[in-house]
Amino acid sequence: MTLTLPELAKKMQKIDFCMMLTRAEDGAIAGRPMSNNGDVEYDGDSYFFSYTDTAKIRELTADSTVTLSFTAPPSLLGKPGIFITAEGRASLIADQAVFEGHWNSDLDRWFPEGTATPGLVLIKVHADTVQYWDGEDNGTIRL
Repeated sequence: MTLTLPELAKKMQKIDFCMMLTRAEDGAIAGRPMSNNGDVEYDGDSYFFSYTDTAKIRELTADSTVTLSFTAPPSLLGKPGIFITAEGRASLIADQAVFEGHWNSDLDRWFPEGTATPGLVLIKVHADTVQYWDGEDNGTIRL
């Protein structure tokens, strides 16, 4: 049975962290964990806060191609978890009004001045393709 995007979104709501993969300056693939901050009304877009002065922002400025890799653990009943990749393009948003729409108080841990934190940027990843595997089904959704 192929999952729909809303069904996949429901599964993604339980996954806080993903690995964000970008192209490093030397051409290698660079990865780092990123939190979706519970911001999952998944329509193909994922949002992540960062400081502007980071390697990932320099990498995304040079090449906006991104892969996000999400993994949920197996269930208590032994059913495998789900593996999801979202491939697409990133854009950088530096608009405090947009920050407000994606902010939650858990982010204060990393950005102590909230949406007014100097050097704050929002990374929006728009997926073109989402692939998943859950041990029983697998599929590709093109957006």
